[in-house]
Formats: sequence, C-alpha cells, structure tokens
Amino acid sequence: MAPSNKQERETREARGRVRSYQARKAVNEHQVKRRVRDNILAGSVLVVVLVVLVGAQLFYFGGGPGTPAPSASGTATPTAEPVTPTPGANAGDVPSSDLAEGRTWTGTLTLNDIDLGVSLDGALAPQAVSSTVSLAASGFYDDVACHRLTTLEDFSVLQCGDPNGDGSGGPNYYYGPVENAPADNVYPAGTIAMARSSDPYSMGSQFFIVYEDTPIDASADGSGYTVIGTVTSGLDQLISGIAAAGVADGTEDGAPVVPTTITGFSLQ
Repeated sequence: MAPSNKQERETREARGRVRSYQARKAVNEHQVKRRVRDNILAGSVLVVVLVVLVGAQLFYFGGGPGTPAPSASGTATPTAEPVTPTPGANAGDVPSSDLAEGRTWTGTLTLNDIDLGVSLDGALAPQAVSSTVSLAASGFYDDVACHRLTTLEDFSVLQCGDPNGDGSGGPNYYYGPVENAPADNVYPAGTIAMARSSDPYSMGSQFFIVYEDTPIDASADGSGYTVIGTVTSGLDQLISGIAAAGVADGTEDGAPVVPTTITGFSLQ
C-alpha cells in the first residue's frame, strides 16, 4: 500500500529534524573542539611566558648585572657592568694611559656629605687612573649612586660609579688589563680598586672602596682587581655613616640602607 501524502510529509519533516539535529550537533562539537584547542594554546602561551619571566628573573637576580659571584673560597667578588668587550683588547674610546702622567694624583671623593681624601697611583695603574681622572674631570661621576654595600665578615666593600645605579652601567668604553693587583689577594682597608666582570678587559667606571681588610681570590686566569689608590682620610666616617647602617633588604650584599651618592670627585 502506497504511503499517503500526509505520511510522506511527516517522513520528510522527521528526516529534516534529524538532519537539523545532526547539523547542530556537528557545529556544537566543532565549537567544543575549538574551545579546547584555544584553551590548550592559551595555556601553552601562558606557560611559555611564565618560563621566560622566571628565566629572566633567575638570570637577573641569580647571575645578572651587579650580582656577586662566589670565588673558590666561597667569598663574593666585585662585579662590574655586564659587558661583552673584545677579549684581550680595549673597546671604544678609551682615554690614553698617558693621562695619568706616571704620577700620584690626590683629591677628594665626596659621598653624600662625607669627604674622603684619596690618592691615586698613576705609575702603578696608568690605564685605570687615566680613565678615572678623565671621568672625574668630565663630571661623569656627579650624582652617581653607590649601589652596592657588602657587610660580610671577610668581604667589606662599597661599590660606586654606575650611572644606572644597578651594576649594569658605565662609560661607552671598556679597558684592561688588570694593573697593580695585590700578589697575596688581600685588599687592605682603604683600598680603591676597579670593579669588572670575568674578563680582565671589562673595566669601565665602577670602582669599590674596601672599608675593612678583604681577601679576594684572583680569577681563573690569575688576575685580581686593579688597585688605583687608597683612601687617605675619612674612612672612619664612611664606616660609621654608611657601612654601619647595613644593607637595605637586611641581607649582607645589596643597596645600602643609607642612600649614597657621589656628590663630588676632584683630582689634581
């Protein structure tokens, strides 16, 4: 018996509802899959971002600029700007070593309101003293911070001379080699020496003042740190006025509690 027109119409409508349901189901499944894929992608991007951020923090705070590097004996070592100088050669417009004139330079380095009498040895450290004399005369050090203080039992220094204030800065040149480093690796109280990275040709403007006798192991190549001179007066004021207050974050190596700035540096 042939189906009636009504039955045919109902059959077509039923089939239409089935196709419509299947189409909606397919669209819904596609949307679900897309949301899952997007969520996975977003999660992956987030993971990558977090890894990059964490990695950057670990690099900067664990081995980046201005961070003390442990020596063979476990003590810290002075650090300088994160440079990539030409190994074994000066880089940039380095002042001539002849500027030091092979003589002693005397003057005053003022930190906040503390006047430190200083004496720089242009005969024993001609390149480093020439650079320091040039930078001081140009006003480079004016209002530059002393960004790092250490109060360790066997490592007592105040590091200054970075215009960035975080251990990453310096002039637009890098020089070496290490000059006048102590043979016994002991830097007596009052020593003024140049900070650097692991490369002996990475010195710039950063220097450190030793306020208590400090042994610092030489680097793997046997180089120590260039001693440019000594503090001849005012060291006790530096200790009582800055070092004794300690480090700002309560540790033994970081920014000093007393904000310290170079307010004057004159040499003659």
